[in-house]
Amino acid sequence: MAGKFELNKSTNDKYFFSLLAGNGQKILASEMYEAKASAVNGIESVKKNAPEDDRYERLTGKDGSPYFTLKASNGQVIGNSQMYASTAARCRHRVLQNQRAGRRHDRQHLIALRLAKPCGVN
Repeated sequence: MAGKFELNKSTNDKYFFSLLAGNGQKILASEMYEAKASAVNGIESVKKNAPEDDRYERLTGKDGSPYFTLKASNGQVIGNSQMYASTAARCRHRVLQNQRAGRRHDRQHLIALRLAKPCGVN
């Protein structure tokens, strides 16, 4: 099953999106947007920037959990990943996604795999 984007409206009438893996696990969460059109533009920005390795910033949370942000070419954060238990867990997640992918190559699935990437990175 391919990854997919979900566009939602919050209780305070702001919009946000998530990128979900084929198994439904959230890979990337956006910021809140005032307008639906802005959130849709954010999704398009993920599609555009996800293939570029230099758009990822691999970070470590205060508790030591690895995560990443995806940034647009202007440096603005488009979205944040979940917190992983360890770099190894983050890598296992990517291996499982690749196994599930088989030879599927639809665009959203490739983006989902790319965002789940983080093996061997800082």
